[in-house]
Formats: sequence, C-alpha cells, structure tokens
Amino acid sequence: MRFSTKTRYGLRAMLEIGKADQEIGIFQKDIAKNQEISLKYLDAIISSLKVAGLIVTVKGKKSGYILTRKASEITMLDIHNAFEAGICIIDCLSQNVHCDRKMGCASRGFWGRLNNIIVKHFKSVTLQDIIDNRTLLDDTELMFS
Repeated sequence: MRFSTKTRYGLRAMLEIGKADQEIGIFQKDIAKNQEISLKYLDAIISSLKVAGLIVTVKGKKSGYILTRKASEITMLDIHNAFEAGICIIDCLSQNVHCDRKMGCASRGFWGRLNNIIVKHFKSVTLQDIIDNRTLLDDTELMFS
C-alpha cells in the first residue's frame, strides 16, 4: 500500500502551517522553501487543503495561510481525505467495485479488518501529535520482508 505524493507533501505543508503564528500565517513561498516543494506543485496541494476546509488565507495585504481549527482537532484522516477518497487497501473493499466473490470470500474479512485498523490509526493521530513529535517509531525497527 502506498500513499500519493500529494498526500505526503500535503502533510508536510500542514506541518509548516500548523507551526506558524496563527495570527499572520505562513507564506506559500516559505512553505515551498522550508519543505523543498516546488511552488507549482505546492499550488495544487494548497488548493486541495483549502477545498477540504483545512486552511484559509489570513485577511490582509501581507498574509499567509493558517489552519481553520486547532492542530489538535485535525486528524491524519482529514489531511489524507483532502487528497484521496478514503483509505482502501485493496480494490475489492471499495464501494465502487463489484466483486462476484464478495459473499464467499474468505480473505475479504482479513483485508477489511486491516483496512479498519489503518483508518482507526489515521483518526487517532492529530496534526498536533506530529508537530509535537508524539508519533515517533517504536523501539523496534520497521520490517520489510
């Protein structure tokens, strides 16, 4: 399972916005510079975050972007959903896919439970948790086998 570059960069942009002074915000050019994201690509990311209602532009001539609510109220699922329509680890779990094997598929339950664990985790982690570094990896290393 992979997450899109827009989702990953969207989180990076949200971190910059969340750490910024919420009275004046942060300029797009500063987000781009700090996170090494091209301005052109960041335009699409900022647009998606605005449409999702996660950020707004501060009123005034010299203003930047701010969060629409506290970082502690914005979950990873909110950020993910700004770029992708929900989390679905395999196609047959999608509401848009018809599978003739759906009722008798022994493995569908396994994938569904795993999908639910991932969604629950995304709901449980807030932008503030990431800003505060509360989401450090466990002492165990990631295993890829």
